[in-house]
Amino acid sequence: MKYRPLGKTGLEVSILSFGASSLGSVFHETDDAQSIRTVHEAVDRGINLIDVSPFYGLTKAETVLGKAVSQMSRDRFILSTKAGRYGADQFDFSEQRIISSVDESLKRLNTDYMDILLLHDIEFVPFSDVAEGAFTALQKLKQQGKVRFSGVSGLPLSVFEKAIAFTELDVVLSYCHYSLNDTSLTRLLPLIERHGIGLINASPLSMGLLHGGPVADWHPATEEIRVYCKRAAEYCTSKGADLAKLAIQFAVANDRIPTTLVSTANPANIRKNIEWTDKPIDQELLNDVLEILQPIRNRTWISGRPEYNAGVIEKEAGL
Repeated sequence: MKYRPLGKTGLEVSILSFGASSLGSVFHETDDAQSIRTVHEAVDRGINLIDVSPFYGLTKAETVLGKAVSQMSRDRFILSTKAGRYGADQFDFSEQRIISSVDESLKRLNTDYMDILLLHDIEFVPFSDVAEGAFTALQKLKQQGKVRFSGVSGLPLSVFEKAIAFTELDVVLSYCHYSLNDTSLTRLLPLIERHGIGLINASPLSMGLLHGGPVADWHPATEEIRVYCKRAAEYCTSKGADLAKLAIQFAVANDRIPTTLVSTANPANIRKNIEWTDKPIDQELLNDVLEILQPIRNRTWISGRPEYNAGVIEKEAGL
């Protein structure tokens, strides 16, 4: 496993990190004992960053992860959780709620401090709600020693531009913007690097678009995006290749992306994902797949309030 610095935090993170959302049965029902074995497999094979949220499985992911990490030495992993989002349409970024949320997460995760705390999906509320409460809470939590580093997560890239302009961030978590079909995250790299912010890239499979199997009905991608991703998967299959493997290898290959999150509750899957990162990428296959996906390159979908999605809304309206 390779490791890269996470901005100016001083942390060295594995290029592949573990997203614990699957432990909350958010994609399908999971076995808790198998989930715990998956966490151990990940850490034993070199993954040292684990990310979770009380939103995943409505606290189930944190609870199951807490059982797993309680069986390991705390210095073996970097633990990241989130606050502010607690349900599909349930958000609370008030100072008091962020502080109480961290206390609840600490208990579920069987630890007395969080390495990283992220404000979860801030694009769903007015930015003033976050600015007036949550950012103050982050500073207090740091002063109390409950949180070492803090930042924000979200889908629209404008989330990070707005937050970075307003306050100092240690870490940001972006998802679905550095993958085979969408590399628009690269336009923010100069800004992120200039501020010394640690970057976590999540969902290299674009929430299942690049998995090679059926895409979930709830996926927000347009039909056009789905069609081209399916063509890429079918092409890989015709070549005896795996689109998911190519997607993960592509994501971790960029030295400017410190770490990429993958999520699974299956020990064999995380083992396979880790092994893929050590194998050379098939450059010819990569070029062919990128060409197939070119018509939808950097096409995304709406998430949250209109002010964060102006460019996406204009494209959908044909403006």
